[in-house]
Amino acid sequence: MKKLFYVGALAALTACTGNNGYTIKGEIADAQDGDSIFLVEMSGRQSAKQQGTIIKNGKFEFKGEQANPELRYLMYQPGTENDQAMDFFLENGTIMVKMSTDVTSATGTPNNDAYQQIRDEIYDIQEQMNDVYEKIANEEDMSDETRANIEKLSAELEDKYVSVLVKGAKNNATNEVGMHMLKNFYFYMNTPDLAEIVQQIPDKFLKDESINRIKEVVTKLTATEVGKKFTDFELKDPDGKPVKLSDYAGKGKVVLVDFWASWCGPCRQEMPNVVKVYNQYKKKGFEIVGVSLDQTAEAWKKGIADLNITWPQMSDLKYWQCEAAAIYGVSAIPHTVLIDKDGTILERNLRGEKLYERIAELLD
Repeated sequence: MKKLFYVGALAALTACTGNNGYTIKGEIADAQDGDSIFLVEMSGRQSAKQQGTIIKNGKFEFKGEQANPELRYLMYQPGTENDQAMDFFLENGTIMVKMSTDVTSATGTPNNDAYQQIRDEIYDIQEQMNDVYEKIANEEDMSDETRANIEKLSAELEDKYVSVLVKGAKNNATNEVGMHMLKNFYFYMNTPDLAEIVQQIPDKFLKDESINRIKEVVTKLTATEVGKKFTDFELKDPDGKPVKLSDYAGKGKVVLVDFWASWCGPCRQEMPNVVKVYNQYKKKGFEIVGVSLDQTAEAWKKGIADLNITWPQMSDLKYWQCEAAAIYGVSAIPHTVLIDKDGTILERNLRGEKLYERIAELLD
């Protein structure tokens, strides 16, 4: 944990420089007089409380000076169900904050205004998603038609959610908000959108190792984007025998390259859908090649058996250092690459109903 930064030291710095610095004026719902709220910096999973102040009449205030805008958190943890936390951008100026267990906002400075606009759109989508999940939970005897409609609506909301993230990153590609969106959500974005965002990044952000890693991922994604011929690679099958992607792709079948791992929860959740698609279309010219990011052969083989996987598998058991994943710019799993009969990449990252519909479109 980082050392604490004391209020007195920050106040002295502000007084010496003569800079107006920042003022955070906050309101917090259901807070008790005398409760504390903290301004927190996060580094990975570690936190350091920069400042703390007392809440009075549901209000609080912080003052200080910030050289450059940076993401920070406000944490109110009275030890009850009213615990609240929010992220915002600490920057010089007057920042108006409202906190509650339902909705939070931070406005008044450039980065916070931009971030709040994104947050408001996300809140709206999340409320709609919650309504969908509630319908599923409360409907005991759901008809196939009703279930299909709900699943379709859920997929549409997920697409809408991703579009908000992409738009937020694009509109703010030259500031701290855009960099935050890029670092936390780039794996949801398609290659053209990522490339557009990366091209706009100012030099001042290129000192960040995370941003440079994303740039490298985009370079690899661009080399294997939709419309290009697949890039071959060689790994080993579960019996330890060398196998290439070209043993399957470009041989007259539609091939889905499925990057997964036995330890990956979302992969396991998606696998029944992949099994369903494979069983329905394997005799119609469809093949799947699984690329595992497992670390041990035992876990990999157990995952294959437990999940009823019957299609070809390959791995180098190098976890996130998997050579095939590096070639295809895979930074999150599950991730899929759909290859046409002639070896041309058709789609990336198809899942759920969209995967089924695309395969049906190609082979029915």
